[in-house]
Amino acid sequence: MGMKRVKVRVPATTANLGPGFDVLALALRLYNTVEMEVGSGKSEKKLQIDIVGEGEDNLPRDRRNIVYRAAKLVFDRFHFAPRTLHIKLVNRIPLASGLGSSAAARIGGLASANRLCGGRLSREELLNLAAEIEGHADNVSAAMVGGLTVSCISSPKGRKGKKIEIVKLDPPGNLSCVVCIPNFQIMTSRARKILPRTVKFEQAVFTSSRVAMLLAALIRKRYELLGMAMEDRLHQPYRRRLVKGMEVVFEEALRAGALGVSLSGAGPSILAFTASSPPSCAEKVGKAMRKAFAKHKVESRYLVLGIDKQGTKIV
Repeated sequence: MGMKRVKVRVPATTANLGPGFDVLALALRLYNTVEMEVGSGKSEKKLQIDIVGEGEDNLPRDRRNIVYRAAKLVFDRFHFAPRTLHIKLVNRIPLASGLGSSAAARIGGLASANRLCGGRLSREELLNLAAEIEGHADNVSAAMVGGLTVSCISSPKGRKGKKIEIVKLDPPGNLSCVVCIPNFQIMTSRARKILPRTVKFEQAVFTSSRVAMLLAALIRKRYELLGMAMEDRLHQPYRRRLVKGMEVVFEEALRAGALGVSLSGAGPSILAFTASSPPSCAEKVGKAMRKAFAKHKVESRYLVLGIDKQGTKIV
């Protein structure tokens, strides 16, 4: 048994960056915190969950809560049954908006519970667990280690199960991320159902060339190539019917000076990269995106976010 109380901070993430479907993700400076305290008291409630911020009106405060469910996986593994458990969630990441809110919740639950159990699971084990419950590895990888991550699921020969390999790249310098968040939500499961079972060979080649170019452009800081490198024919063309005005928002962002633009994760948020100086460029792009959404009678807000380099952190 480790500590009695722990506080963990987890960043928002933007996945795909256009063509890097289920592979690329970037951690952003927008955070959820999970505080977890175990007690031995008999009089208090066994499980108490307090929620502040995003989802405070509608997220479950009982055993259905996904932070609790992730924590319980760790507790069960080590046969740890706390008499009382108090969880306080301070949520800054908008829900079902393509900014990794569920990945952050799951990692927050796993990392907190692991710390309370004496930190017995390695980061790699936590990551594999998170990817398993999340269903894909991109957001959880970036949320866990920070920066820009490339994740790959391998099935080792002769071994059961899957293993996640991640490479963390130094996050691109002097870039800002402008995230425009429309006031509706898309569940990832729905955004996945809309995708075709097969794609044409040309679409696959088009997209793989863009992923390679995107990584090359970010590593070599050839930001003038981002507009082309963030194009995609694997998921975005199909998801545009879930995000009203998506293409117009893309066009207006580029016209206002964005270097590249994509759906953030499964959407509906839209991510634009801008040069970090002058800062006024990011504001200009954000306003242009909001205006484009408004033309389609969709209200939205935008955030200008830096890139998080640390990932999940005990605070």
